[in-house]
Amino acid sequence: LFPFVGIVLESFKVNTRAMDGEFWPEVFGFDNYIRLFNETDFLKWFKNTAIMGLATAFFQTFFVLSMSYTLSRLRFKGRKFLMNFMLILGMFPGFLTMILIYKVFSDLGLTMEMAPVGLIIVYCASSGMGYYVSKGFFDTISKSLDEAARIDGATRLQILIKVILPLAKPIVIYTII
Repeated sequence: LFPFVGIVLESFKVNTRAMDGEFWPEVFGFDNYIRLFNETDFLKWFKNTAIMGLATAFFQTFFVLSMSYTLSRLRFKGRKFLMNFMLILGMFPGFLTMILIYKVFSDLGLTMEMAPVGLIIVYCASSGMGYYVSKGFFDTISKSLDEAARIDGATRLQILIKVILPLAKPIVIYTII
């Protein structure tokens, strides 16, 4: 925590010299914070960042858990191919498509004023490909629980929400973070 304490103490320094080697400020003041709130759009920036962070966490968690549950519990044609294809796609860096994505978003008007929406889409677009850890966790939950719930008349969605997710709280929290 030492570096964070140093940063916070640095923000309360009144003198204009940056990082003068003094850990404890000689004079405390709120000049930096007054300038931050009066001379910049910091609150707007913070609001946009909070909205993007919360929306991205929600949608990514939804996509990853849906994909993980589907690939863990359901058997369908092309399942292995899909998992291998996503593994191979994950090996390519995302910036290879950066110019194309910017052009498409620019044409759709998702730059400048609508940039937060565009960034949420970019952040969530490939989140389903990060299913590996969650799928491994879902594989450890006994399938006999699914079968027992199916015998009792539960649908796949009810099994996921009422049986699997309460047992999978650790991986849900991991995915959100």
